[in-house]
Amino acid sequence: MRLRVALWLFTALNCFYLLTSSGRVRTLDEYTTFYETESLVLRHSTAIPQAVTLHNFYGKYDIHGRPQPAYPPGHALAASPWYALGFYALTRMRGVPPDANDLVLAFSSCLSSATFAALALAFAFLLLTRVGTDLKSSLFAVLIVGLGTPLFPYSAWFFSEPLSTAMLMAAALLLFGRPAADPIPLKAALAAGAILGLLVWVRPTHVLAIAVFLVAILIRDKRAGGRAALALTSVSGVAVLLLLAYNTAHFGNPLEFGYPAFAERGKQLNSFQTPLSVGLHGFLFSPGKSILLFAPPILLALAGIPRLWRRDRGLATLAALLPVLYLLFFARYTQWEGGYCFGPRYLVPAITLFCLGLGPALADGGRKTRWSAVGLLVLGMAIQCIGLATSFMEDQATTGRYYDSHWTYRLSYSLIGQIHLLFHYLRTSEPARLGLGWDRWFVFLHKGGLSTSILMAWAACMLVGLIVSLIGIRRSLKKESENRPPRMDRSSYTADASFQQL
Repeated sequence: MRLRVALWLFTALNCFYLLTSSGRVRTLDEYTTFYETESLVLRHSTAIPQAVTLHNFYGKYDIHGRPQPAYPPGHALAASPWYALGFYALTRMRGVPPDANDLVLAFSSCLSSATFAALALAFAFLLLTRVGTDLKSSLFAVLIVGLGTPLFPYSAWFFSEPLSTAMLMAAALLLFGRPAADPIPLKAALAAGAILGLLVWVRPTHVLAIAVFLVAILIRDKRAGGRAALALTSVSGVAVLLLLAYNTAHFGNPLEFGYPAFAERGKQLNSFQTPLSVGLHGFLFSPGKSILLFAPPILLALAGIPRLWRRDRGLATLAALLPVLYLLFFARYTQWEGGYCFGPRYLVPAITLFCLGLGPALADGGRKTRWSAVGLLVLGMAIQCIGLATSFMEDQATTGRYYDSHWTYRLSYSLIGQIHLLFHYLRTSEPARLGLGWDRWFVFLHKGGLSTSILMAWAACMLVGLIVSLIGIRRSLKKESENRPPRMDRSSYTADASFQQL
């Protein structure tokens, strides 16, 4: 039953996220991954000469003189099936003009984030149910995370955070998705180690997660977890070594990842020059990056972490320790704000893991807890919808409120600019130029020349999938409720206990 609900949940969230996706590639980070995905599918290479031709190159030239992207190929490899779908199917449909092929390919690639985000939440649902949280509380907790945290808007863009979140949740499910009394099997540790090793190929900074998983295993199983911890470390370590060998083959240095040393106007990148107090203030209290503002449900999740500890100490350690470590690490990072982006981008995977505390909080709490959860969900969803309605790039890259003249993030930046854009486009009837205005795929693809009929057909498929999946979830929950044994009232229990004593 849990697996059936998880499958319907994945399908429902995937269809919902597809409908709400921007389908656009706008930032330099997104373009770089898109070019790498294109090269892998069409040329079986990671080099991105098309970025140089389009004067949009972000990376370094390798020892052979080929332009290499700033990131390892993990995200591009994972998104390749979606690019292939666009190249071999969507661009060849009637109603898609040839001069709009690039827009359709970007749209198709961007849809991968919707699937990864939905997959992460399906894993989270299974994880909560397998540590003893009831189905309805687990489902409610997952919906709060899926709609009330930045994972929602990031499902609409082509950043690596949804994929990273899905991989972290998959590793956690393999290791901790079992009764707390059962030690972690060796096979599960090997599989989780492989996933975490591949995660480093998505973003090298996720090597921090390997250490946290190792600590969580040892806290959960103590000495009995030694074999599992060794297996996880060995397999993930091999993947890290392979990445270092990849760097050596391309750049002649194992610690050279292709990330440019300097960006606009000589701003140094990939360093740790930000004072810790500045980064912490930005992540906790600034109006443009605060996790408290952009992910209100973490307030309730914080209350649920001790309850999660009583259910599974390893999972609670992971959910609490990984966000703290990521917070301290990225607070010192030079570009801690994440470049042009919405909210605390680098902390999105850690926030999602921390919100696993919502499950026990809802299961053990009363009516006040559930009403508090509803309030936090509404507040969080309002924040995410502001980010989804219009383009953050339209606000951040043109107003000068995001970066100062030295390309240093302004701690005073807030969502006020996007709110103004939202009301501007609500009031005006003048159509916005391509790339501006309402940030939805069916809006800008229609501006790009696609016929209304093909766009309606794609949207109808997504909508039908969403409706069917919601019906499937409802039927599964109803069947689970009917099959649940009736609860014995207190008087019956007392009478039965007395009879047993006699």
